[in-house]
Amino acid sequence: MFLVARIMLSATDVVTSCCRDVNPETSNAHERERSTLITLEFLISIHLMTRNAPYRYIVLQMLLVFVAVTTAQAAPTDTAGAIKLQMFGQFWSRYNESNPNTLQQGAPADNTFDIGIRRARIQAFCTVNERTTLFLHYGFNNMNTNFGPSSNRKIQAFFHDVFGEYRVSDGNELKLGAGLAFVNGLSRFSQPAVVAMPTADIPVFGQATVEQIDNFGRKLSLTARGQIGPIDYRVALSDPFPVTTNGAPLQPLGSSATFAQVGHSLQRQAYVIYQFRDHEPHQVSNMAGTYYGKKNIFNVAAGFMHQPNAMWRTLGSDTLYEDLLLMAVESMYDAPIARDGTSLSAFVGLFNNNYGRNYLRYNGVMNPGTANQTGLDSTEIKPLTMFGPSFGNAFPMFGTGQVVYSHVGVFLPKVVGDAGLMPYVAATLSWYDRLDGHLTDIYNVGCSLLLDGIKSRLTLDLQSRPTYGISTQESSYGQLVQGARRTQIVMQYQVIW
Repeated sequence: MFLVARIMLSATDVVTSCCRDVNPETSNAHERERSTLITLEFLISIHLMTRNAPYRYIVLQMLLVFVAVTTAQAAPTDTAGAIKLQMFGQFWSRYNESNPNTLQQGAPADNTFDIGIRRARIQAFCTVNERTTLFLHYGFNNMNTNFGPSSNRKIQAFFHDVFGEYRVSDGNELKLGAGLAFVNGLSRFSQPAVVAMPTADIPVFGQATVEQIDNFGRKLSLTARGQIGPIDYRVALSDPFPVTTNGAPLQPLGSSATFAQVGHSLQRQAYVIYQFRDHEPHQVSNMAGTYYGKKNIFNVAAGFMHQPNAMWRTLGSDTLYEDLLLMAVESMYDAPIARDGTSLSAFVGLFNNNYGRNYLRYNGVMNPGTANQTGLDSTEIKPLTMFGPSFGNAFPMFGTGQVVYSHVGVFLPKVVGDAGLMPYVAATLSWYDRLDGHLTDIYNVGCSLLLDGIKSRLTLDLQSRPTYGISTQESSYGQLVQGARRTQIVMQYQVIW
């Protein structure tokens, strides 16, 4: 391979020398080819000289990505046989007031500061021909110093999407697809375009089974989606993964429902939108939270997700299986409100979630904590450890009950030179059965500075969340109590190529 690159580089030098005075455009093209070959030769040389196997693998990955990028840049303007490549990263620095009794790497931590990578992805959208497409999506999520705290800190990247689709109709009326797909029911935030949000991050509760019976929101599915008049629809027959393979400690079988560890059934999903104004893009299945004034969107939508016998719990000495049934209605407004491009982005969604009797699950995004303290005396409030990791920045994110989510943001173009601003507020209000109907209220307020649209975006986000625990001071059986609220402050920098 090294010899081939060397010969090609020599040939390019000869051609460039002959063409320099004849055709400047041809000469410039050959100069670009020469730069490409020099970089290729450099990477191959490092790969051959690197003796350490893991590092040789990393260099080889860099080589493959470089070849893919240069191939994509050289693709013809004809869409048939073309590849559209996108890479992005979202980088966090964060201060967090820890939930009570949080440990970080074995030491008590009332508050933490951490630096992490929320997401790092490579996406390739391949147009095979005018009707056939292939979407590949590779990357990792939630890397901070707590990732893999046992022995191996090397994060594992994986394929998020491997999805092929065929357009049956001449327009977008019907597309049939198959694969590891991000085509879900319930809500637009069950399949979000994470780089196009008015807020710093997505409302994760919308990815209702994330990392339980799916692969970061994706499932092996047969899909159909399309646009007919003002209707935008998608349906999926999904084959969920068993909860026993999610890589996390399994919740024990008890009187509150959890995902069943025995048995298997298919999942049915659907999501339908009525668009009063513009249609939203339909190339990929991901759905944006805002278009920053580039579209005039107003819609209402409804969706559901159903899986028979997905949950189980005990009833006396018996094991009872229950269905998973999640339903939502929502509306989105995202449109210019002034001639200068100022736009308003607003969303409200109502969710009725039935995961089975008293299901509850804590979750903390890229959690800065690692464990709960143990051995607490009877006067202290004990964390709710039976519902997942309740330390760090976690809160009750998923559960049987009702959820209302809403956000409002205003995009102000060219406020700081050519950079735009987008201040926003968001609220998630949940009433979960297992918490006796207590209001779990999460508030976010923040602002994004769009240095180059979403390609270079800096966001400051402040979040306030409640805490819960069990007190035995008034009852030896324990009583659910709400503790002090906690704050998290995140600075996120998003880069897209």
